[in-house]
Amino acid sequence: MARTPFPPFECQYQGWKLAGVDEVGRGPLAGPVVTAAVILDPQHPIEGLADSKRLTEKRREVLYDEILDKAAAWSVGRCEAGEIDQLNIYQATLLAMTRAVAGLAIPPEYVLVDGNRCPRWHWPSEAVIKGDGRVAAISAASIVAKVTRDREMVTLEETYPGYGLGSHKGYPTPVHVEALNRQGVTPIHRRSFRPVQEALALAGEWRAVQQTVGESTYEDLHWPEDLFENTR
Repeated sequence: MARTPFPPFECQYQGWKLAGVDEVGRGPLAGPVVTAAVILDPQHPIEGLADSKRLTEKRREVLYDEILDKAAAWSVGRCEAGEIDQLNIYQATLLAMTRAVAGLAIPPEYVLVDGNRCPRWHWPSEAVIKGDGRVAAISAASIVAKVTRDREMVTLEETYPGYGLGSHKGYPTPVHVEALNRQGVTPIHRRSFRPVQEALALAGEWRAVQQTVGESTYEDLHWPEDLFENTR
């Protein structure tokens, strides 16, 4: 049976200083949770805003540039793996949202948050279930957050090769879990997540092994630190 779609959202606030907030990266085993807050400019509308998950990567990239160019204000907030482990992923997400809204160059008069709960903050706000598909400002925030995080994970693959971070973006795919169990746990992995704990017990910590060839030094392979136990 097809699910009944949510009706169009009607906001009680009717001004333009309306911030939409969304997050990406709660489920991955590695990398930060990233949030974004966006205040759209009614004088510069953006066509085609939608839930970032329903857009192609190419379309997200185009809209990302347009949002940064046309939005009245935008900001990105984040929590790193260490903070996630310390706070738990739920509290870390709320903190990242707070950081995103606090970073807006224009203070919002009202905030709409994708989901079913708002952080405890001083801004008047409202949670909107499926808001990334119902509220343009939240859609814009979802695009900014996703493109920001996806780009970072591609860059992190260069630092930690062999995990496939640029492809799965840190999510617990079979390829990622197998690499964790083989290569060990990197500093960007979330140690409070069970698959990472299991990999830590099995393979230990990741470390870079540097080798010098001629006059050049490069990072060769990344081994779990207990790989060479009992070789002395």
